[in-house]
Amino acid sequence: MDIKIDKELKTPIYMQVSSEIKGQIMSGNISAGSILPSERALAKMLNIHRNTITRAYNDLKDEGVIESNQGVGYKVVSVEEKEEVGKKKKGKVNWADRIKDEYLDLTVTFDDLFQRFSREDKISMGSGIAARGIYDKEKLAGRIAKIVTEQGKKQYFYSPYQGDEHLRKQIASYLSTKGIKATTGQIQILSETNQALDFLVTLLIKPGDAVITEEPVSPDTYRTMELAGAKVITIPLDEEGVKCEYLQEIIERWKPKLICLNSCFHDPTTKSTSPERKKKILELSGQYRIPIIECDEASELYYDGEGAIPMKVFDTLDNVVYIYSFSLTFVPGLSLAFIVADKELIQRLSYLVSVRLVATDWLAQRLVADYLEEGVYYRKLSEYRSVYKARRDVVCNRLEQMSKLGIAFDVPKGGIYVWCKLPSGIDSKELIANAYSNGLSLLPGYVFYPSKSGGRDHIRINYSYETEERLIKGLDILEKTILELQEF
Repeated sequence: MDIKIDKELKTPIYMQVSSEIKGQIMSGNISAGSILPSERALAKMLNIHRNTITRAYNDLKDEGVIESNQGVGYKVVSVEEKEEVGKKKKGKVNWADRIKDEYLDLTVTFDDLFQRFSREDKISMGSGIAARGIYDKEKLAGRIAKIVTEQGKKQYFYSPYQGDEHLRKQIASYLSTKGIKATTGQIQILSETNQALDFLVTLLIKPGDAVITEEPVSPDTYRTMELAGAKVITIPLDEEGVKCEYLQEIIERWKPKLICLNSCFHDPTTKSTSPERKKKILELSGQYRIPIIECDEASELYYDGEGAIPMKVFDTLDNVVYIYSFSLTFVPGLSLAFIVADKELIQRLSYLVSVRLVATDWLAQRLVADYLEEGVYYRKLSEYRSVYKARRDVVCNRLEQMSKLGIAFDVPKGGIYVWCKLPSGIDSKELIANAYSNGLSLLPGYVFYPSKSGGRDHIRINYSYETEERLIKGLDILEKTILELQEF
């Protein structure tokens, strides 16, 4: 089948493809009953995206020119079949044709893997979830009951779009302990980091804009950028974090509209960018007037020495948009995050929130505000550090015993992950599939690379969620799985 397309024409490629195929069917070059190439095969033949072929074939199906059958593929229909196909398809919405291409093409690998972590019959060492049991259940239940039954208060399912004012005051005080100065007018409350990123990208990014981020990087971060139509440019890390010697060259070449970094106990490597490099990045931000989004959920989770210093601490120009999440240091399931930024940006962001959301989570806001004001949150931070440190030591000690198999890792100074290099010849995708069959959930390293060009020899191990006993069982499964793969 000879199909000619012209990418310079204004006519969409999928319409050119469907028109070419239809023309060849009408002329008899492709006869009734012929089986057309699969979507993947034709896309490869024409060097275009598979979704383009999907849309072309869907157009032909809507016209009754072809039909699809499971196990057979796409077949050219006869006149008699065309009438029957038309009857069958009448009134049916073609959802694949209605959904935007970028969402049809959205990989679900990370989400599918993440959903596995909710299964109690599997040991979860991939999910970034706060430890259970730090906040006493009975005391928490009593606190919630008190909040929702208070007299003279606003209905608990409503709160100002910028967030509860009392909470913003408490957050301003909390930020001062980290060396960050902010007024209540510079703080926006949201539910989680992903939501905060989505709102910020909506405000700041247009399709085609370049965005710089680290690599490896959380899939949630780069997918948010890609769905907005941004071109994601990555910069590598070393032992001191972001490699700044590459940054200026990348800025001058790509002229990015945004830099997005996770500089404190980075996910997944747990590396922290040094204060010197953070200052250099801020210097380049000021020189080229590029805003920086800094995501932070782990700067308080340090086990050896002091915590990592957020870049926002060194920000004298208000160029940094700082996102902090309570996801690892508060009650699991009660999600809360906030943004600290220039007051004008926060005002615009608050307006966008008012358009998108009816209300923000008032109950979680009240809980966090009360715990901050009473000092409970600060005391619980110390408990989280103690629990996570003990679990880190259990995991690292067991991994050290497995070093004879070829495993390599650095003991993290903070955060909740171990970025683990696999023995030579073992692929992370195959490993996590086999480990899951054996009862262990992990994340493969390649999902942290936007182009999937790296990470096949790494896995991310989480130690925040499971008990020490279950962590040891999980690592026993990991060792068993590695041994099984090494036998082949």
